[in-house]
Amino acid sequence: MFRLKHLHIDTLREHVIMIHQSAVRAGNLGFNPLDRVHVFGIDATGKRHEVIGVLNFCRDQLVGPDEIGLSDDAFADLGLPSGAQVNATIAPAPKSVDLVRAKLQGERLDRTAFDTILGDVVRHRYSKVELAMFVLACAMRTLDLEELVDFTRAMIAAGSRLDFGPGPIADKHCIGGVPGHRTTMVVVPILASLGVVVPKTSSRAITSPAGTADTMGVLADVALPPAQLYRVVKEVGACIAWGGALDLAPADDILITVERPMEMDTEAQMVASILAKKKTAGATHAVIDIPVGQTAKVRSHAAATRLAALFSAVAAQIDLHLEILTTEVRGPIGWGIGPRLEALDVLAVLRREREAPQDLREKSLYLAARVLELVGAVSPSGGYRAAQQALDSGAAERLFDRIVQAQGPRALPPAAPHRCVIESPADGRIREIDCWRMSRVAKHAGAPANVAAGVKLLRTVSDVVAKGEPLFEIHAQSAPQLEFSRTYAAAHPNIIAFGF
Repeated sequence: MFRLKHLHIDTLREHVIMIHQSAVRAGNLGFNPLDRVHVFGIDATGKRHEVIGVLNFCRDQLVGPDEIGLSDDAFADLGLPSGAQVNATIAPAPKSVDLVRAKLQGERLDRTAFDTILGDVVRHRYSKVELAMFVLACAMRTLDLEELVDFTRAMIAAGSRLDFGPGPIADKHCIGGVPGHRTTMVVVPILASLGVVVPKTSSRAITSPAGTADTMGVLADVALPPAQLYRVVKEVGACIAWGGALDLAPADDILITVERPMEMDTEAQMVASILAKKKTAGATHAVIDIPVGQTAKVRSHAAATRLAALFSAVAAQIDLHLEILTTEVRGPIGWGIGPRLEALDVLAVLRREREAPQDLREKSLYLAARVLELVGAVSPSGGYRAAQQALDSGAAERLFDRIVQAQGPRALPPAAPHRCVIESPADGRIREIDCWRMSRVAKHAGAPANVAAGVKLLRTVSDVVAKGEPLFEIHAQSAPQLEFSRTYAAAHPNIIAFGF
């Protein structure tokens, strides 16, 4: 028997269990580090509680010889108080891991197999290694269309669903790969100001310096429980919330914890993840934006066409009305890269400020127009004018302010204290800005973990600059992070390409 201890350690949804090495030796328990361990106990009412997690050994005072420590998620899921008496035994691997191995060997998976795998994933029965195995299996052994549909349906079924009625309920999504591309926070209030219901749920960053939830989280609370989200949407007609707080397609949120460090975002995972999130959020209609560029996530029009076909085929099978847009990209959108800097861009566009980034404004109007026409809120080809009027009249700004107030406003955090300017190495016209490397500069500076960190562009594509003229400014919370980012930028002077 052990005494339960809450370790207050965030392990990104993995169940981690800690035991003192001396207890293993004294009790002849036969445990080894990284074993899968079953922890169980009985509460005062006689109800049995149990979790399974990955074992780690301790040699200091983090846990005593008579204690067993659990990470945040493991402790919460066990549901027993600190000090409770618990037992621990070796737990066998989930049988569904054999299905993952079979996929790695080239076998097909059906709906039952995906249901079984994702059921174990959301119950935290997979270690990080096994999660990585599944992600790699789907990447290396490409899912055919039937598998992808089954995977998407299984992801939908593995969590909760929101219901806002028959609709139309609108959504939009960009597949990512373009830093600063914070159109959602402009599009949603435009749509809602014109009477379109938009219960927008977004993710935090996976491989980027900021996701929509990170940026919106600078200005308002985004971790809304379902009851509050319903209230906000009923009151305002829209929300911009973090999907991870709502148990929508939770398997995806868990898989992201291994996709992020591997910097992987495969076509199958992307399609299943995006469409499952749209469907579980209650959307009936959605516009998907696929940016194409030499340094974007999708590098060619052929790849974009293939991806669009996958989105359309799967959406048809899950009864989601979809429009796919392919847009050109030669660099970041907006001036800021990183949560706080991107939030400032959004506010500048909504407030119609003179220095607001015009590319962010125009891309947002374009996307809003396509959604308005898709849901039938305006006549065909009337979307752009309606969206423009909503923005220029201040209606979108007022609607956005209502969303912020309804979700819970937050004070804008101060600017990052450490900054440095990167100057142009030559005279010329900016032809392209490397999206991937510029994202790395912002991430090296600390974004999105440090919300004020990132990059502020001082010049953009098509600008003519002189040698020594400022190109961009790095923002960091600490001097070491600033130097880390500056060193990376200096090592890659071709982040900004000149020419015609």
